[in-house]
Amino acid sequence: MRHFAMPLVAAALTGLALSAAQAGETLDRVMENNKLVMSSDPEYPPQSFLNDNNEMDGFDIDVGKAIAERMGVELEIVTPSWEVITAGNWSGRWDMSVGSMTPTAKRAEVLDFPAIYYYTPAAFAVHEDSDVSSLEELNGKVIGTCGGCTYDAYLNKDLVIDAQGVPEFEYQVEAGELKTYETDTNAFDDLRLGDGVRLDAVFSALPTIQEAIKNGYPLRVVGEPAFYEPLAVATDKGDPEFDAKIAEIVEAMHADGTLSELSQKWYGVDLTTVR
Repeated sequence: MRHFAMPLVAAALTGLALSAAQAGETLDRVMENNKLVMSSDPEYPPQSFLNDNNEMDGFDIDVGKAIAERMGVELEIVTPSWEVITAGNWSGRWDMSVGSMTPTAKRAEVLDFPAIYYYTPAAFAVHEDSDVSSLEELNGKVIGTCGGCTYDAYLNKDLVIDAQGVPEFEYQVEAGELKTYETDTNAFDDLRLGDGVRLDAVFSALPTIQEAIKNGYPLRVVGEPAFYEPLAVATDKGDPEFDAKIAEIVEAMHADGTLSELSQKWYGVDLTTVR
């Protein structure tokens, strides 16, 4: 045991030294550059989208702006693909993701989730001409959703949400065929072509479905939400000081009503607590 103990202790001390050296790297970069770089999606209304002035807008964008303002720095927004964001190992290309990301166990292997800022119901939508009126009637249907997201995981019966305070859920729908898309909007575009033309239903965030309906998509929601998912700020692993700062700011935004006000602005309802 003695022969193994010393190398293990040395390795542990080396690991601690490396962790200490890396701690604060992101926070230091943000403060030195006076700039917080946030990744988000330009085609995910009302969470994040390009408005008529070709500027990023939406709930997530406003949350990111508020975080940057409270840090006393400017906000820069970049738009890498969702798969690249959730893969982690960002190498300093951006500092945080405010992109309505659910903190699943698999994602936590490569990312940290310092703060949950709201919860959203996940719902199924069908074309307005569809005869489907219940979740049970969706079994065996062709269903579209975003690839690599929580809705994809739910339909593959592989969804794990570890956040505290999230209601338990059951797998109520089993797709006959699952079609995945880069964004929810692409799935809506296929469903709007007609009932059963390419899809029988789409599985997405309820606010996103409602936004599509408001924008003229011939869709309607079926049944009650399948589950409620917490949405968190995501960061790359390696900087507990940065995570602590983000957590402190988001907690203050919950406490002073800022997040509730932003939710009311974009959704017409307070989604910052589980209902």
